[in-house]
Amino acid sequence: MDYGEIQSINLARLLREGGTAEAKGEISGQIELGNDTIPLQDKALWRVSVTSVGDDELWLSGEIAGNAVMECRRCLDPTPTPVRAHFQHMLRYQPGLERLEAVEEDEEEVFLFGKPDLELAPFLSEAFALELPYTTLCREDCPGLCEFCGANLKRAPQDCCPQRSRQGKESKLAEQLKKLDLEGIE
Repeated sequence: MDYGEIQSINLARLLREGGTAEAKGEISGQIELGNDTIPLQDKALWRVSVTSVGDDELWLSGEIAGNAVMECRRCLDPTPTPVRAHFQHMLRYQPGLERLEAVEEDEEEVFLFGKPDLELAPFLSEAFALELPYTTLCREDCPGLCEFCGANLKRAPQDCCPQRSRQGKESKLAEQLKKLDLEGIE
């Protein structure tokens, strides 16, 4: 994630006067989550809204949408996979706190922050990552990889290696044997 593209949202006015603040933007290249990265096909677009609910508490809601590039579960080709994530979090301003902290209060997660400029990257990347499918297919009829030589069967002929060619002949023989009426033979 290019953090230069991710803008923080300044909440100073909300903390003084109440109301709502909004922001939107885009992420190019990849989304970073800890030590992991999620490559993007193009840009992921995001928008957030922060509303004051009183007593230095704010309600953050937003969404992020883009195409993650994942490996096809059969052929391992890079496959654009649409992802749309929505998120909502309770925030509490605690002046002087150096970094964002998540705490649990009454079985609810609350994010504490200490500067009026709230960095949105942690919220956006977590929401996007949580909505990724476990696996994806490049197409429904993807033939996958050859079980003998590992060739991608979308690009390689069906007889990509001697073992696969032999297997095809053996299966044809098995089909012919099934057609024979062998019931009266002992």
